[in-house]
Amino acid sequence: MLDDAYRNLCIYHIHDGLRDGLSHFSQSSRAALIYAETPHSAPRIHDPQNLLRGHEPMLEKVFLKDATWRQCPGKVASIPPFEQILCDPLPVSGLINVGARSRAIFHQTWFTEHHPDLCSTGPTERWLEHASWMLSQAFASDNVLHLDLAGAVLQGWATHAVRNFIVDQRAEAMGMDTKLRIYPTLDAILSISKTLEEGAWARGRLCFVEPGDIDSVTYLAKFTRDERPVLQNHKHVRKLLLSVEDSPYALVSDGASIVGIGMPPYPGACVLAEFRGNYGFVRLGEEKVCSFFDGAFHSTTRRANLVQLEELLLESRLDATQRHALFTIVSDIVHSTQERKHGCTLVLDFSCPHIPIAGQHLENPISLHNPHMLHVAKALAKVDGALHICADGTLHGFGCLLDGERVVAEDRSRGARYNSALRFTAGHDDLVVIVVSSDRPMSIIQGGVEVTAACPLPPLAGSCGTPPHLEDWIADA
Repeated sequence: MLDDAYRNLCIYHIHDGLRDGLSHFSQSSRAALIYAETPHSAPRIHDPQNLLRGHEPMLEKVFLKDATWRQCPGKVASIPPFEQILCDPLPVSGLINVGARSRAIFHQTWFTEHHPDLCSTGPTERWLEHASWMLSQAFASDNVLHLDLAGAVLQGWATHAVRNFIVDQRAEAMGMDTKLRIYPTLDAILSISKTLEEGAWARGRLCFVEPGDIDSVTYLAKFTRDERPVLQNHKHVRKLLLSVEDSPYALVSDGASIVGIGMPPYPGACVLAEFRGNYGFVRLGEEKVCSFFDGAFHSTTRRANLVQLEELLLESRLDATQRHALFTIVSDIVHSTQERKHGCTLVLDFSCPHIPIAGQHLENPISLHNPHMLHVAKALAKVDGALHICADGTLHGFGCLLDGERVVAEDRSRGARYNSALRFTAGHDDLVVIVVSSDRPMSIIQGGVEVTAACPLPPLAGSCGTPPHLEDWIADA
């Protein structure tokens, strides 16, 4: 049996590296571990930031009242020393989890948050898989010198997680014998995304096709074999992207050079880089894998998370049809604002009659259910001041000025638009204000409080003791 202090140190370093890496890849993230070192061990839990609180009934049912998890396929003795066998994920709402067993650790399940704006859960799942593999190897090696390295590797695992997910998906779709190398492909995508051409960021599509399928692409223009631009010449590829900017076509690459300009559909499980200025997306076929910006890969779809608005609308007096219509209108305006990179404020007024707000009033309110009028509203959102939208989906004014008494929750770092919304909603109960900043953050405010504000996570200790038994942890809830 391993020394408790060493085992605790393994869990601490690997958990800390995983949590920090996922927080950079996604938004702020927590991680937790449930494990049993031997087939007869009572399960223990390491959850320093209370990720699994609220899931006690499910955890008790799976790990304490049912022994199915101990029967995960594969006998421990038959598992090769440097491999692990994955188990079926647990049905836990709001969480991503990966279970595995190995020679060193009979069973372990890693958990992290399932953020609502993920392009795909695949890279995160591969990250958890690697954390479980590193923990089992740390237990097996019994070498404390490896622990700092293990944590550092997991902190910077983003590119590897994306690569592993793409490789696995392509192997499942096309078989193991594929020639397109994914690491150089991802490196080229990031390098091109950071390369300016006459001061402008890259726009357009770059499609990476399996070399064996390259001749099956429909080309608008195909370069001669001995003059094809080399993919590693990122500056040249950046210039060539000008030829497909603002078009449905793409530069086509076999992973080594640019073959030509092709048109969809593209064969096989192609990797598609979609450049949209200072950000972009990596797709596998038509499915988003991740986004990229600031020289790194991220999980976000870069679309505003309006879950809290849905919840507020459910609590309102509106019927289902009105709620859906109003949510669609607001979503369109918010996403348009973020894409155009300008700020705006939307006042959703549920009062009857509506609240009078100083601003540019319309003689006849316009219905935003009309797509043409919605387009007008998106343009008016660029004007200083707020859009005044009533519950029936009509726009009553724009350039509206919000004021009110000072409130405790004001934040000077957020600017006048945000703080004015706090003051205004503090004095009016029957409305919701949505503030979109020019640098993308979005806030939903009601009653002088930002309902989208994230609570600070509990701080992590500098070390950890022996994780408690799951049974004791549940009893302490």
